[in-house]
Amino acid sequence: MIDEGIRKRGCSCTKDDFLPEKSFQSWGNYGRALMETPLRLRDRVLTRSMDQTELVEMKARSQHEMKKTLTWWDLMWFGIGAVIGAGVFVLTGYEAKENAGPAVVLSFVVSGVSAMLSVFCYTEFAVEIPVAGGSFAYLRVELGDFMAFIAAGNILLEYVIGGAAVARSWTSYFATLCNHEPNDFRIVAHGLDPDYRYLDPIAVVVIAIICVLAVLSTKGSSRFNYIASIIHIIVILFIIVAGLIKADTKNYSDFAPNGARGIFKSSAVLFFAYVGFDAVSTMAEETKDPGRDIPIGLVGSMAITTLAYCLLAVTLCLMQPYGQIDADAPFSVAFEAVGWGWAKYIVAAGALKGMTTVLLVGAVGQARYLTHIARTHMMPPWLAHVNERTGTPVNATVVMLAATAIIAFFTKLEILANLLSISTLFIFMLVALALIVRRYYSSGVTTPANRNKLIVFLLLILGSSIATATYWGTTTDAWIGYVITGPIWLVGTVGLWFFVPQAREPKIWGVPLVPWLPSLSIAINIFLLGSIDKASFARFGIWTLVILVYYFLFGLHASYDTAKEASSDNSELKNVEDGAVPS
Repeated sequence: MIDEGIRKRGCSCTKDDFLPEKSFQSWGNYGRALMETPLRLRDRVLTRSMDQTELVEMKARSQHEMKKTLTWWDLMWFGIGAVIGAGVFVLTGYEAKENAGPAVVLSFVVSGVSAMLSVFCYTEFAVEIPVAGGSFAYLRVELGDFMAFIAAGNILLEYVIGGAAVARSWTSYFATLCNHEPNDFRIVAHGLDPDYRYLDPIAVVVIAIICVLAVLSTKGSSRFNYIASIIHIIVILFIIVAGLIKADTKNYSDFAPNGARGIFKSSAVLFFAYVGFDAVSTMAEETKDPGRDIPIGLVGSMAITTLAYCLLAVTLCLMQPYGQIDADAPFSVAFEAVGWGWAKYIVAAGALKGMTTVLLVGAVGQARYLTHIARTHMMPPWLAHVNERTGTPVNATVVMLAATAIIAFFTKLEILANLLSISTLFIFMLVALALIVRRYYSSGVTTPANRNKLIVFLLLILGSSIATATYWGTTTDAWIGYVITGPIWLVGTVGLWFFVPQAREPKIWGVPLVPWLPSLSIAINIFLLGSIDKASFARFGIWTLVILVYYFLFGLHASYDTAKEASSDNSELKNVEDGAVPS
């Protein structure tokens, strides 16, 4: 049995900890596996997991249970701690100065609406499938193994890049607190590209400390997080009240200097400011009452966060003309500019606390993603090990934070933010798509005719959304394209709502107004993708190519062998065409 084999290995580091599957037992086996790649790929594309598999059998592969210690209070503060950090304290200034002007508040509204729609989708899945895998597990159940792996690669990229961006921002605010420029604390390697030459040892040290906290205890991390987050909220309230005292409405005279294009371009980047709530969904496995705690924790934290962001953006742009805002530490410098230099120390200290909690919650979340991915053997099963004493995934935590530290050491924030937004928007779009599939398709329940109608309407929604984003990204003042793409999206959504019956209802908590809200989430996420620069898409393409190469050489064969061995004993997975989805 696979489970027994994993138990015997424990934390040892042998070849079988990383590649225990039949395909890797000899070079001959590996050669035969490569020859069968097309057959195996077809199997993985057409195979979906079951809810029960993710809830029981996948969890058993970690040897020990994660401890159920979290309540809605913990999740609420984890959500606030995960989200409010570098995005608002750094990118607000950069985007107000370079793209949106004072209208950056509208950019936060657009990003916030998109994020809230994604929160609804995540919440339904997290309540129905409360496991550590988050969106990876949800996509594996609804869109199959292959799409889940593509998402998994981008989830891991999202977390590594997000953590690296926040760690570098931590250095910037620490420098402000010490009355220095950010690069005063960085080592300049003149032989490297300008985007990668400012080496950041402080970021690496901060990540190492976070790693220790994350592996010791989830409940301990939660206590530290909500104490730090409460202090953080107090600092935010201080910034808003004190900043508005020094407000000058003349700074709002040129509200949107770059029009709608500037607003949406900033929205795409500022989506980075909302990243983190998905980490809370990975804690569902450690939640005492998922049906009650997850909706309160996720939706509540996102509502508080969006309100805080909008108030902070308004305050910043009322304090200073947008052209004079500092890109690295906007709030600290703004207080200095209005004659309250002492306030910059409070702002910097609050920002550091916020970024520390973002790093901590990200560390907890990313390790749980990697743990669940490793349970499927798409990644080495050694990473799925849960420590018996701490009840935390130590191996996955250390590996993810080591990768984060390496990226943080070299790479500038602007590059990280754009690349992060692409990965995040792509994943959130897939989760919204998966929710529609979950509601409208169930093998053995959905008729072939309704399945075909579902496919047609989904293609209309996806196609019109992509066309809208492409038109936005390649034109400036034209509008005729939207007259075509908008109605097509509407036809797809109305058709789904009117002509395709839902195959299942959520058992505990469900997204309201299906298919409208998930369809709108797909459209907004894809539209925001159209506002991101070409260089970031090129980097995204390179990363996708890298994970595909890994998948075809290792992940595909490891997960195929594992699924086949498990199915011979437990009928672990079902084929999309043949299996039945439990209602």
